[in-house]
Formats: sequence, structure tokens, C-alpha cells
Amino acid sequence: QAQLVESGGGSVQDGGSMRLSCAASGYTGYTYSKLCMGWFRQAPGKEREGVAAIDIDGTTSYADSVKGRFTISQDNAKNTLWLQMNSLKPEDTAMYYCAARTGCSNGFLPPLQSWSFGYWGQGTQVTVSS
Repeated sequence: QAQLVESGGGSVQDGGSMRLSCAASGYTGYTYSKLCMGWFRQAPGKEREGVAAIDIDGTTSYADSVKGRFTISQDNAKNTLWLQMNSLKPEDTAMYYCAARTGCSNGFLPPLQSWSFGYWGQGTQVTVSS
């Protein structure tokens, strides 16, 4: 059974850094090579929003609110996705979710929209205090 498990959340002060990880498991070998991945977040009382996405070739996209501060990366050999978050702000406080989409072709970068991804992790909380 396909599964995404996030880790690395916690509390940090304004201006600090944190790295989130997402371990993907349960996919077939071929499916791993066609996985597009992304990070989303949801703050209390707000809708889930896309943070960053990466395609199978390593091309990335970011929400304007995190450009220049966050970096998404992946290690296909270890089936792991990361989100390096620097210069964190209190408004970055949210539950962060890892997401995956199967069947991605070369050059396809999924939109940073929830409907574009079919698999989701349980989330990890990130809290930034001022």
C-alpha cells in the first residue's frame, strides 16, 4: 500500500530554519520513477495551499510566499523528499503535508493545487514563534 510519511516538524523561532522529510513507500519500482512530489500546508482556519513541487527531472516550482526561502529536493534512490525552510516567519506556521502524483511524464510539473495530487501524508506540524 502506497504511503507517505512526513517527519522533521517542530517549533522554531522567527528567522530560524527547519528541514522536513517525506518517505515514500509501497509503490512499485516503475511507479517511483514516475512520481511527482509536492509540499502543501494548512494553517488553522485557512485552506490548504501549495508550497512547492518537483517533477521527475528535478524541475521545481514554489509559491510566491516561500520563494527564495524554501527549497524542495528529492533523492529518488532513497525515495525521499525534503523541504528545506530558511528564514522562517510566524506566518509559515501550519501543518505541512507531503503529496505525490503517479504517472508523471518528462517535463510535466504538476500545478500547486490539491486536486493535482492523489496521495497524501498525515502531516507534520511546523510552528514559528515571534
